[in-house]
Amino acid sequence: MILLYVTKSYGNRIEIMKKKLLLLTILITLAFWLFPAPKAQAIDPVTIALLTPVALKVAEAARPYIMKGLAGGIKGLIDCGKDVIDIFRLPLGVLQSTVGMPFGYFGSGVRNVVLGGIAPFKLVCHTLILPIKFTGLTM
Repeated sequence: MILLYVTKSYGNRIEIMKKKLLLLTILITLAFWLFPAPKAQAIDPVTIALLTPVALKVAEAARPYIMKGLAGGIKGLIDCGKDVIDIFRLPLGVLQSTVGMPFGYFGSGVRNVVLGGIAPFKLVCHTLILPIKFTGLTM
């Protein structure tokens, strides 16, 4: 009796989930059908010829800020790369502190275990800060 009730209640939940999924699919389809993406349009060559000098002046004015942002972003990417490499110190440290203990590698193994254990958290922190570094802001 209890097994029948449990099976029946899960069956009802599945039916309700199917109905919700069907309703969600219909709503998403209608949204994309009623509001399609705008069509791409070409710009007149005369307009491009008139706007080119203005665009070049704007690009020249923005160059120092773009270069500063790229330099900061590259430094941030290097920090993330160092953290990714430091993650591999964890298994190396475990190996050094177990197998290499008779050969005097216990101290460096423990150091590598600690640095490798901290590295994922540093990677998350540096990854979250990366967009700020690409703006050129320094901390």
